[in-house]
Amino acid sequence: MFRKSRYAAAVGFLLLAVQTWADVRLPKVFGSHMVLQRRKAVPVWGWSDPGEKVTVQFNNQTKTVKSDKSGKWVVRLEPLEAGGPFTMTVRGKKNTVTFDDVLVGEVWVCSGQSNMEWSVNSSANAAQEIQQANYPLIRHFKVPHDLSLTPKDDILGGEWQACTPENAGNFTAVGYFFARELQKELQNVPIGLLNTSWGGTQSESWTSREAMESFDEFKPALAAMPKSLDDITNQRMEELRAQITKLQGGLPTATEIKQWTSADLNDSNWQTLRLPDLFDRKAVPNFDGVVWFRRDITVPDDLAGKEMKLSMGPIDDADETYVNGVKVGSTGVHSTERHYTIPAGTLKPGRNVIAVRVEDTGGGGGFMARDNQFQMTGNGKILSLAGDWKFRVADYNRTFALTNPNLTGTILYNSMINPLIPYAMQGVIWYQGETNAGRAYQYRKAFPLMISDWRKRWGQGDFPFLFVQLASFNAANGNSANGSTWAELREAQTQTLALPNTGMAVTSDIGEAGDIHPKNKQDVGKRLAVNALKTVYGLDRVSSGPVFKSMEINGNKAMLTFDHVGGGLQTTDKYGYLKGFEVAGADHKFYWAKAEIQGDKVVVYANEVATPVSVHYGWADDNGEVNLYNKEGLPAVPFRTDTWKGITEAATFK
Repeated sequence: MFRKSRYAAAVGFLLLAVQTWADVRLPKVFGSHMVLQRRKAVPVWGWSDPGEKVTVQFNNQTKTVKSDKSGKWVVRLEPLEAGGPFTMTVRGKKNTVTFDDVLVGEVWVCSGQSNMEWSVNSSANAAQEIQQANYPLIRHFKVPHDLSLTPKDDILGGEWQACTPENAGNFTAVGYFFARELQKELQNVPIGLLNTSWGGTQSESWTSREAMESFDEFKPALAAMPKSLDDITNQRMEELRAQITKLQGGLPTATEIKQWTSADLNDSNWQTLRLPDLFDRKAVPNFDGVVWFRRDITVPDDLAGKEMKLSMGPIDDADETYVNGVKVGSTGVHSTERHYTIPAGTLKPGRNVIAVRVEDTGGGGGFMARDNQFQMTGNGKILSLAGDWKFRVADYNRTFALTNPNLTGTILYNSMINPLIPYAMQGVIWYQGETNAGRAYQYRKAFPLMISDWRKRWGQGDFPFLFVQLASFNAANGNSANGSTWAELREAQTQTLALPNTGMAVTSDIGEAGDIHPKNKQDVGKRLAVNALKTVYGLDRVSSGPVFKSMEINGNKAMLTFDHVGGGLQTTDKYGYLKGFEVAGADHKFYWAKAEIQGDKVVVYANEVATPVSVHYGWADDNGEVNLYNKEGLPAVPFRTDTWKGITEAATFK
């Protein structure tokens, strides 16, 4: 008994000592292999005991400070020139923290949704790119996903990694290709990529509560914000249950689901959706969970019993695929194209059934293929799978609050931006907007609000903020005739260039109509980099493609002039034809137009329009046909010359 009491007392004393004398610690964004920003004061901060003396040593600088009453301390290193590797040492009363292989160079924050988070592993020519990714002066840090309703002072974890073939595959692809271009031009100055991104996210989640409160249109949503993540989860679960009940009367039992691969199942009461498509955009909006799809396919006698290939393109996120009850494949990576072999003897003459279980873990969910990727092939024949499929929800994501970053505003700013401030950096590259397309008009204010918010809180003035305009993608067949949310979002992004020290990379020409995640991230990185080289580093570059300036009407022709023509206007069409132009008269009815380059102007006309009133260029969800460039190879910014009513004007954040 005495020994136990003495042991308990010793443990209690030890715990008290740990609580009383805390080790000096720094935020997790500091670590070995990190890059510190050159030519700017570099804040180094952390926590210790209140009033404790803390000393920071780095590259012949020694800074000493006492922590405040809360235990917080911060020193600011004097501006440094590029170089390294160096060692940083932080000493307190009880312990010393050491970071090795620290470089000084250029630090860029990489943020946004899935097209920024998209890895080199999933990009075009991935195997070759990874094999050649030997740039040890490029360093990458991935901030873990996290949510919080209140500002946090640290992130969950992470580590700085040097760019080697072993590591580069997991880097942000846009960030990596951006950094690679910068390093070539800046004569091997180290580049640090601070990657804080999350697929499927809205800009409001990345904006602080204080900034949102300054915007009247956000106040109702803030007033209704729950007090805890549990409250949000419970509310969302109720919404999901109601949604599924209305759609199909409730969730199926496990016994029912076991029958869903069978060709004999009666699925006449299932819902119908045309595939390929994302089911959470139309069929089951904002849904995360498991959905099954079934499709009858008629197999001719000469293919019955033969081995065939089943192709479905990329599926977001995971799938299990069956043909006549036989499992033919499964994939857990959403960017991977599905190519499965249907074994000989599986197919019957006449009616056959394909059943696909799709699990959407967050963000978009469903089939991202183009129609011509969605097929069965074999024996020299092609059977298209595009068309109506039956679908039924099997279950929804029951950890919603832990996986969905769009529960409310501020939720990502608090957990994935605030803890990084005031880490010294050069600027931000941003790729986001897909999730805000339905509220494009409000994005005209919401996006600049977020940028100004970050600048205010970082305390580095109007630091460079470079962003990617949405690429071409057939989100909902939007065009000039029926309206396009994506065109209106691109317009909002263009208007954001009114903020100082901003730049935009146009990517309409390198998107993919059937894939919201275009694989060509190399050109995205290059176009961001040329913008940075011009506006940030002062190199002699043309940093933008042609930008519409003015329109003059001459008879039935519209004469368009442009800024940023560089060495002159040109088209990629070998016959000189311009594509993507439309013209309308006072009746607002648009016609495809003939367009030609005449010097530094573009002449646009359509025989159906006697007196042009408006010209559109690239005004569609999928605007990949556009082909106007300057001679430096940068594409023209999509535009319209009118201010007619848009389809997203009334949509607001809730």
